[in-house]
Amino acid sequence: MSKQVLVAGAGPVGMTMAAALKRFGIDVRIVDKSAARTDKSKALVLWPRTLELMDIQGCLQGFLDAGMEGAGARILADGHELVHVPLATARSRYRFTLLIPQNETERLLEEELQRLGVTVERQVELQSFTDDGAGITANLLHADGTVETARFSYLAGCDGAHSVVRHGLGSSFEGVTEPSDWVLADIRIKGEIAQNELTICWQPDGILALFPIVGGRFRVIADMGMASEEAAPPVALADVQKLLDERAPPGLQAYDPFWLSRFRINERKVKEYRKGRVFLAGDAAHIHSPAGGQGMNTGMQDAFNLAWKLALVHHGRAKESLLDSYSPERSAIGDQVLHNASQMTRVALLRNPILQGIRNAVAGALGHLPAFRQRLIDQLTEVDLHYEKGPLTGSASGASSMPANGYRAQDIALKPMAGGRARLHEILHDGKFALLSVGAPSVLLPAELGAIAAVAEADADANYASGHHYLIRPDGYVALSTGSGTAEPIVDFLRKIAVT
Repeated sequence: MSKQVLVAGAGPVGMTMAAALKRFGIDVRIVDKSAARTDKSKALVLWPRTLELMDIQGCLQGFLDAGMEGAGARILADGHELVHVPLATARSRYRFTLLIPQNETERLLEEELQRLGVTVERQVELQSFTDDGAGITANLLHADGTVETARFSYLAGCDGAHSVVRHGLGSSFEGVTEPSDWVLADIRIKGEIAQNELTICWQPDGILALFPIVGGRFRVIADMGMASEEAAPPVALADVQKLLDERAPPGLQAYDPFWLSRFRINERKVKEYRKGRVFLAGDAAHIHSPAGGQGMNTGMQDAFNLAWKLALVHHGRAKESLLDSYSPERSAIGDQVLHNASQMTRVALLRNPILQGIRNAVAGALGHLPAFRQRLIDQLTEVDLHYEKGPLTGSASGASSMPANGYRAQDIALKPMAGGRARLHEILHDGKFALLSVGAPSVLLPAELGAIAAVAEADADANYASGHHYLIRPDGYVALSTGSGTAEPIVDFLRKIAVT
C-alpha cells in the first residue's frame, strides 16, 4: 500500500495540513484545480491560538514579519464607544491579532512547503476516489486532460465549501444561508480611523466593520438588509463611500479600490469529519459568518489536530483508533465557533429600534466590566477552545485545575535537558506527547513509550499548578494531569494509545 497522504485543496488549510504532515515525516501530495494562489485578501486575521500552534510547528516568524499586530477591537454606536477590547490582556505569549491578508498567508505557506520539499500540484483536480479499507484510490485530472489513477494511505479533504471530497463521501452539509446581502470592499481610506484595531459600527440601518490591512488598506464589510430575488448590481466605490458617510466615524474618504464584491453568509457543517480513511477539514467541513474572523483559523486548527495523530499512526507508534478522536473533537469545536459567530452576527443585525436600544445599553454596561472584556478576549483569541469532554481527555484523582484536563497548555521554559530544548513548544515540535513535571521531580518513562512521549521538567509557573505532572498533547492541550509522585495514570493512558 502507498504510504503517501493525498491533500485535496491548496488553500491555507490544505497547505497547513501538508506542511505539518511533511514535518512529521509523512510523504504527501497536495493538489489544487486552480492555476495559482489567490490574489485576494479574503481572510485577514490569525488569532493567538493559531499563532501558538504555528510556533509549535516552527513556521511562525515569517508570518510575524509579513503581518502587522492588531491591538484590539472596538464597537461604536451613534458615534459613541460601547466596548473596547484591548488584546494586551490576552492569555498568550502573543497579545495581539496578526493582521495579514490571505494571499500573503498562502504565499508564506507555499514557500514553507517548498522548503520542506513539497510542490503544490496546480491544475490537478481530484475527480473521484474510493476507500477500500486498505487505502484510497484517487482519480486526478491534469491540465492536459489526462486522468491519473493513484494510490494513497489517507485522503484529507481541504477543498473548500464546494468540496469534491465531501460530495464523494455523501456527507450532508447541514445549515442555512442567511437572507442578508453584504458588501465587501478592500480600499484605502483618508481620515481619522484606528490603524491597528478593528472598528465595528452599529447603526440603526445596519452594521459596518473596518479591518486594517497591511499596506495601509482597509477591509470594509457592511450588511445591506434582506437580499432581493433580483441580481444586485456590482459594487461601486460610490456605494462604499455612501456606507462610510452613513455608518462610520465622520470624515472618512474611500479611494483606490482593490476589491469590491457582494456576498451572502452561509452557516453549514457536516456531522462527521471522518469516514474510514478520508477526513474533512476547513470549509469542506464547516462554514460560518465572518463575525470574529475565525473561519480560516478554525480550519488551520483542524489541520494541526489531525496531522500529529496521522503521523503517530502512520509511523506505527500509535494504534489506528487514535484517529477516531479527530471527528468528535473538531466537530465539537466547529459547533462552538459556529454558535459564537452566529450569535455575534444576529446581535449586530438587530433592526428593531427598541431591541437595538437594549443591545446598546447592555453592551455599554458590560463593556466596562473587566471580567466581561476578558471573556470576550478569550473567545476572540480562541484560547478558550478546549477538549474537556473529548475522547482523548483522561481523568485522575489529584488532577490540576490550571490548566485543567482538556484545556490548552501555555508555553513554558524548561529546565536544562538533553537535546537543548528550552521551551515546551520545542518539545512538542517533534509530534510527541510531553510528560511535563512542574515544580515536581520528573517521571521515569518506560522505554517502550519513548516513541510517543518525551519527559520534561519546569520550575513553578503562574500558568500551572505547581507539584503536578501534565501529559500534554502534540497540539498543546492537556490530556491528563496528576499530583506529584502519582504518574501511573499517565503511563497507563499512554499505553492505551501506543503500539508497544
